Amino acid sequence: MKIAVYGQKFFKKNIPYLNQFMGYASSHSIEIYMEKSFFNVLSSFEEFRNLNIPVFSHYKELTKDFSLMFTFGGDGTILSAITFIRDSGIPIVGVNTGNLGFLATFNKDVFIKKIDKIFNKKLHIMPRSLLSLETSIKDHQRFFNFALNEIVILRKETVSMITIDAYIDNEFLTSYWADGLIISTPTGSTGYSLSCGGPIISPENKNFVLTPISPHNLFSRPLIISDHQKIYLKIHSRVKSYSLSMDTRLTSLNLNQDNKLHIQKAPFYIYLIQEERNTYYQTLREKLLWGMDQRNEM
Repeated sequence: MKIAVYGQKFFKKNIPYLNQFMGYASSHSIEIYMEKSFFNVLSSFEEFRNLNIPVFSHYKELTKDFSLMFTFGGDGTILSAITFIRDSGIPIVGVNTGNLGFLATFNKDVFIKKIDKIFNKKLHIMPRSLLSLETSIKDHQRFFNFALNEIVILRKETVSMITIDAYIDNEFLTSYWADGLIISTPTGSTGYSLSCGGPIISPENKNFVLTPISPHNLFSRPLIISDHQKIYLKIHSRVKSYSLSMDTRLTSLNLNQDNKLHIQKAPFYIYLIQEERNTYYQTLREKLLWGMDQRNEM
């Protein structure tokens, strides 16, 4: 069995967990391939200075014979990891060493206890839909034009609002006069969209949500649409550029050349392995502290 390991930051307190994980893999003849930058991070710790395992640095190196990818970090780490996973279908196991952890659902202690079930894929494998972007960006492969959480259009280099003309399946919807617009998947509905007043959508729903950012219109509200529908956006601004983000990736687009965006559901899924006891609603209760009212304890 071959597995990939990815992370961004690493703290000394997590060394025992990673050592147990790597020891388990070694004793079960499991080949570990580690992302090169994360390998360099680990090599700065004395405990890993003599680490001798193969590394990868490009998504093409993660072929379909990889069984799993393990990420060590938070949700942002998983969002960065999908640029390596792409449409390979390799399931992701998110070990939460970060803060919130909506996607990285395994805490460190549970992860070690469940490691047999994880490697045997006896836990839940949840498909998550993505957004696909088409525009005149020249280098799609460099930018990776898919998003697991959200695509965000934002004003840039101005305190003035931008205007975003929105069409759904070629029918005009509205013009958003706002700081920006978020197009979110159900997975991303607990992220930036939630902070801007958007609804929480459970991941089994086949929807997207359009959430304006600080709209200058009292009647401009988040809108839930079917994920079978196509979104067309045209951007207007007083300056020559605007910002576009896709999950953790941010770029600047020229208004004269890249002011038309086509967004729709991606033709593939990202697969997340989750602990069997952790339902989505339990995760909401734990992460958002729902039910913490003292009256519920009476």
